[in-house]
Amino acid sequence: MSSITYHTNTFKDLFENNFTYLNGFLRNVDRFPQKNALTCPIRKKSWTYSQLDRECNRLAHAFLDDGLKKGEVIVYQLLNSAEFIFCYLAPQKIGAVNCPINFRLSPGETAYILDESKPAVYVFDEEIRDMAEKALHMAEHKPRRVVMVEFRGNEKPFAGSLTYGEYVKNRPEGDPGIKQPTSIYDETTRLYTSGTTGMPKGVPLNNLNEIFTAHDVIMHFPLNPADKTMNMSPWFHRGGLHSGGPCPTLYVGGEVVVLRQFNPRACLGHVENYGITFLIGAPPMLKLLHDLQAKEAKNLHTIKGIVTMGAPLEREACIKFQKVLTPNIYNGYGTTEAFWNTFLRPFDLPQMAGSAGRSCTDDEAAVVKVYPDRRAEPDDYAAKDGKEVGEIIIKSHAKCSYSYFNSPAEEERVFYKGWIYIGDLGTWNEDNYITVVGRKDDMIICAGENIHPVQVEEVLNGHPKVKESVVVGVPDRTRGEAVAAYVVKNDPSLTAKELDQYCRNHLMLAQFKKPRYYRFVEELPYTATGKKIHYKVKEKTAEDREKGLLERV
Repeated sequence: MSSITYHTNTFKDLFENNFTYLNGFLRNVDRFPQKNALTCPIRKKSWTYSQLDRECNRLAHAFLDDGLKKGEVIVYQLLNSAEFIFCYLAPQKIGAVNCPINFRLSPGETAYILDESKPAVYVFDEEIRDMAEKALHMAEHKPRRVVMVEFRGNEKPFAGSLTYGEYVKNRPEGDPGIKQPTSIYDETTRLYTSGTTGMPKGVPLNNLNEIFTAHDVIMHFPLNPADKTMNMSPWFHRGGLHSGGPCPTLYVGGEVVVLRQFNPRACLGHVENYGITFLIGAPPMLKLLHDLQAKEAKNLHTIKGIVTMGAPLEREACIKFQKVLTPNIYNGYGTTEAFWNTFLRPFDLPQMAGSAGRSCTDDEAAVVKVYPDRRAEPDDYAAKDGKEVGEIIIKSHAKCSYSYFNSPAEEERVFYKGWIYIGDLGTWNEDNYITVVGRKDDMIICAGENIHPVQVEEVLNGHPKVKESVVVGVPDRTRGEAVAAYVVKNDPSLTAKELDQYCRNHLMLAQFKKPRYYRFVEELPYTATGKKIHYKVKEKTAEDREKGLLERV
């Protein structure tokens, strides 16, 4: 005898075929047709929900006229712009997969993604015209259509491409009329990881991943239709698209304000002029906002919160941001694969600044032991004492597809028993607050001792003459590896000897962890999400030492 007490077929049909991100957006087109959905300060133009829908329909019809079918891919390599959002939504209307990629990639890296995802259409920004042309020459795969977005009209399309305006000219503004273009299980969006450990990997997201990611943001900010958001980072990555970017804002019925490229003066001006309620960006961006606001104060009374991501939020910085910008600072920690999975809310700060917070409402997070020859089981926990370093693992049923595109070996390595082994190392305490100390790949092993770069970097960054630093291992005959610090000065008088003495006297740094080599540099490599790229620095260390560029202390 069946134990089911209701008609499951109706529920399953409606849920599986109608619970889609696109339908969520279209509900707002119906609810708020005359409400602003999108504003571009540079163009001085806004699109209502009705106008935005019509623009997406024009692009969807262009795709259909090019013969695009369900499951085919549209790769777009754009700076933040209205066309980015058109490219995000229009493919969903025909069941295609939208795939935003980093506009800062090299020609070879772009060609790698073109060959892997094999897009039917490739859309690029005029600002990267030359790079895009080189990438297409290098790629074996040739898209059926190549489109250049003219933001300012400074460039002409190269041979074989056409402008976005030409592509959508005279296309119908009505809905394409495809009933149920996707189900909850269909891939809608494909993102590529930031490549902190090598070549980027494709991460497929389905409708449920998109919707529950939107719900997560709506719940944690919280976000409502009266809100205006501005993500200060590029939209092509998970934190840009999904943390107060187009995905949650358009799903809840709010307004997206476009910041094409980060500029602290422009950011604060837009807050004052447009009444922005949520700003989103990495801690280094907040520091620049803080410094400018302290000198040239703007009216920030509409701000309900500033959300950081991509890097830990240090305590002293947090206190400054709360005092000068807004008391409501948030910090999220996560991955491309599963969005953010731990979160610090204003009531956690500044006491728990420096930690990554506790798991999000629908997620689980744990720290498990690290073994040299195998991965720990999900219940093989590190001690909850805030001291024992283990691997951070995440369970996120709703926001992760638990897969990579075309990378079965990586799937086997990262996804295990419903958990995501993301490769970050950390500690946790009895209240389940997790603190990230570095990546397994970045760990320095010196004379058998494990040294985590984040701890040493935090000590160095505490010196008043240090602006920022990256710590990596350099080959050493007697120790295996020695600690090398690449430092950006805040004061030109800073010397390696001064830093060495500072580290020797620091009460929170064991002597074996102090840097033995220093190099002063003008800048450090970061991903678009604000994460330091340690491996790029590490690649330089052996060569720098041979050339005498590393100063030994």
